Amino acid sequence: MKKKNPIEEAWRYVANAEEVIKKANYDPEIKIYTDSKYIKMAGKTLWNGCLIALDAALQVRKGKGRPSIEKYKEAAGKRDRKLLASILAGYETMHLVMGYDGNRGKKICDAGFEYASDIIKHCAKLCPGNNQA
Repeated sequence: MKKKNPIEEAWRYVANAEEVIKKANYDPEIKIYTDSKYIKMAGKTLWNGCLIALDAALQVRKGKGRPSIEKYKEAAGKRDRKLLASILAGYETMHLVMGYDGNRGKKICDAGFEYASDIIKHCAKLCPGNNQA
């Protein structure tokens, strides 16, 4: 079985999050989504896609246990300050504000998708032999 390209896989997660957020029922009159359950699902899906890309670019899964956000921040800080800034903003927006809080604001959700895109594109540039930017 052929090993999946991590950047392609990360983009697949973004596509899945786009499908999930459609179920949150956007109300253009008040500029919010009406169902936070789907916002939470979309935020978690986006963040998981970013983790796949970050794992490929930063190689933080060495050693025992699950890497913490601190390991990703440390590795990005040593390698690329712009990626670090995207991780900090993306973690807060996708994982915490969307994924845990279920914030239904359209601008917040749009920012989550934008951060995911930025992180994955940046990781694609850092991954050796990858043309998926």
